[in-house]
Amino acid sequence: MPRSQPALKILPSPPPRSIAIPPSIRTIGPALSLLLATGFLVSCATPPQGADTNALHPTDAALQNSAWAARSRVIGLPGSRHWTHKAFGDRRPTRYRPTTKAGRDALHAHSAAGNSTVRLALTPAEGTPPVRLGFSWYVPALIEQADLKDRAVDDAVARVILTFGGDRDQRFSSRDHMLSELARIVTGEPLPYATLMYVWDNRYPVGTVIPNPHSSRIRQLVVESGPDRLDQWVDFERDVQTDFQRAFGEAPGPLHSVGIMTDSNNTGTTTQAWYGPVTLRHAGDKGAPPMTTPIEGQPVSEAWLRQP
Repeated sequence: MPRSQPALKILPSPPPRSIAIPPSIRTIGPALSLLLATGFLVSCATPPQGADTNALHPTDAALQNSAWAARSRVIGLPGSRHWTHKAFGDRRPTRYRPTTKAGRDALHAHSAAGNSTVRLALTPAEGTPPVRLGFSWYVPALIEQADLKDRAVDDAVARVILTFGGDRDQRFSSRDHMLSELARIVTGEPLPYATLMYVWDNRYPVGTVIPNPHSSRIRQLVVESGPDRLDQWVDFERDVQTDFQRAFGEAPGPLHSVGIMTDSNNTGTTTQAWYGPVTLRHAGDKGAPPMTTPIEGQPVSEAWLRQP
C-alpha cells in the first residue's frame, strides 16, 4: 500500500507590519486628495512639436482641431497653443466636447458626478505685463446643493482657473510647503505659487473672495451669482492684475496656465455649462474694448471675443 503523505501544516500568517505615518502627513493627506480632485495640482503637459494628435486623448485631438480652440487666443504671451484634457486617476471625468451654442463656438462641459479640467500651458516670463482675460459662460442651471465654503460640497458649474509663479519661500506656510512637496511626488508638479479661480456661484454675491480651506494660495472670486442670467451667454473681460491684487493682497507673478472646469463630484449631481472662446492679451493692446469694472464683470463686445 502506498504510504500516506503527512498532512500539511499551515502556519498562521504573521500580523501585518504597521507603518507609522507622521501626524503632519495624516492631516494633510485629505487636502492633497481634494486639490488633486479639483485639478489644481496637475501638470500642464503639452504635446511635443510634430506629435500625432490622433495618438492623444480623444478629447485632446477634438480640442486641437476645433473652432473653439482656434478662437481661443493668447496674444503677446509665450505659450503652447494646445488645449489638453486632464482627468484625475480613476475618478469619473467631466466630458468636454467642442460644439456651438446659441450661435457661438463653444466647449460643452457635462459632469455626471465628475470632475476634470481642460488647460492651456503658458511659458512663464518674468515681468509679465498686466493681462486682460476674456471668457463667457452659458449656464442652464446652478448646483443648488453646492457651497464653495464647505469642502464637502464645493462644486461649481463654471470655473476659469489661472495659475501663477512667485516666491514660495516668502509666502508659503510650512503646510503649503509640505503640500507642495507631496504634490510634486504624486504628480510631478509642485503646488502652484498661487491659483485664482473665477466662478459662477449659487450662494455668495459678486465680488466675494473665497479662500480654499486647505491652502491660502488658492482663492476663488465670484464674478456671477444667482439665476438671473441663466440660459444666455454672459461675457466677461477681467483685469487679471486687479483681480489678483484683490484676492491675494499682492501683485501677481508670471502667469503659468489658464484652464476651465465644471465639477459636480462632491454633490453627486449632474450639471452642464458651455464655455465660449477664452482670450488672454496684454492690457495695452490697441483696439481693445473699454475695460469693465474689476469686480462686476459686465458684458463686453462680442465682436472682440469672436473675431478671427
